[in-house]
Amino acid sequence: MRVVIAPDSFKGTIDAASAAAALAEGWLAARPGDEVVCLPLADGGEGTVAVLAAAAEDSVWHEAVVSGPGSARVTARWLELPGAVHVIELASAAGLPQLPAPDPLGAHTAGVGQLLRLALDAGARRIVLGLGGSASTDGGTGALTALGARFLDAGQRELPPGGGALIRLASADLSGLRPPPPGGLTCLTDVRAPLLGPNGAAVVFAPQKGATAQQVIDLEQGLAKLAVVLRGDPAAPGAGAAGGTGYGLAAAWGAQLRPGSAEIARIAGLDTALTGAGLVITGEGRYDQTSGDGKVVGAVIAAAVTAGVPAALVAGLIGGPPGPGLSRAVTLAGLAGDPAAAMADPARWLRQAGRELAGSANLADPQPLA
Repeated sequence: MRVVIAPDSFKGTIDAASAAAALAEGWLAARPGDEVVCLPLADGGEGTVAVLAAAAEDSVWHEAVVSGPGSARVTARWLELPGAVHVIELASAAGLPQLPAPDPLGAHTAGVGQLLRLALDAGARRIVLGLGGSASTDGGTGALTALGARFLDAGQRELPPGGGALIRLASADLSGLRPPPPGGLTCLTDVRAPLLGPNGAAVVFAPQKGATAQQVIDLEQGLAKLAVVLRGDPAAPGAGAAGGTGYGLAAAWGAQLRPGSAEIARIAGLDTALTGAGLVITGEGRYDQTSGDGKVVGAVIAAAVTAGVPAALVAGLIGGPPGPGLSRAVTLAGLAGDPAAAMADPARWLRQAGRELAGSANLADPQPLA
C-alpha cells in the first residue's frame, strides 16, 4: 500500500518533518513492504519555509541581518524557489520569541519589509510571505515603512515604529513605496480573522503578545485609523493576521491573502502525492473544532475526501469528536498515558502511533484508538 504522511508540526514539541519521519518509522516497522511518502506541511506560520525547502529540490537559501521586532537586529533566512519565487516567514524577522520581553505597543515589522526589499533586489518575480508567529500589532506599517511608505501624525511628523503609535495616525504618504514584484505578493494566513472588531487582530491576538486591556483598546483604535487612511478591506478574511500585517500589505501593496495550509499543500504537491494512495495520515498537537478552519489537518482531510483516500489523524490531544472524513484517530496522550509524558518524548509516541495505525485490521473503520 502507498501511504502519505502529511502532518503539521506538533507546536512546541516537534517539527513537521520530524513528526512525519517518526510516523513513517513506526508504520514501516509494522508494514515494511509499504511505500511511505513523507510530506510535512505548514499553515503559513513558523516552519513554512522549511516545509517548502523539503518539497523543492532546486531551492536556494538567502540570509541577511535585518531589524528584529524590537531594537535588536536578527539574522533571517528566506528561500528562493524555481521561477524566482521567494518565500519569507514573517516570524524570521518579527517573531514573538525574538523579543526578550513582549512589547505590545512598540513591536514592529520593519525587518519584514527589509526582507521583502532584499528579495526584490535579488530578482524576485513573485514573493510568498507566511504571516504566522508575529510579535507585533502594527498593521504592517513597519514593513511598509521599510519599503518606502511614510506614516504621519497631524503635524506631518513620521510616527515611530509599533502599533501603539498608530493612535496618532493622520495620513500616509505612499509616493515613495517601492512597487511589488511582477507576480505580486501572496500572504499565507494561519487565521481568518478580520482586522477590527471582537474577532480582530487587537482584541483576539494582542493579549497573546502581552497587551493589557487598555493597550488592546489603544491598538484597536490605531488599527481603525489605519483602515481609514489606507482604505482597502479590513473585513477580508486574514486581514487581521500577524497583527494586521495582512491588511496593510493587501491595502497598500496589493497582496493576495490566502489560507496558508491550502496554498502550501498545493505548492508541496499534496494532490499529486494522494494519487494512488491507500491512506493519508495527518496530525497536529491539538485537534479541536478549529482544526478544519484554515489548519493543515483540515486541508489534508479535504484533499483526501476529494481524492477518495481514507484519512487518519494523529494528535497530541483531541478536544472534540473527530470530524467527517477521518477513518481513524490516535492521541499521543492516550498512548503515553498523559499529555506530559507525550510532550516529553513526542518522537517515541509518534512512532508508536504509526505502528498502531499500521496494525489496524480495517483502516476504513472509524473507531478511534486510545
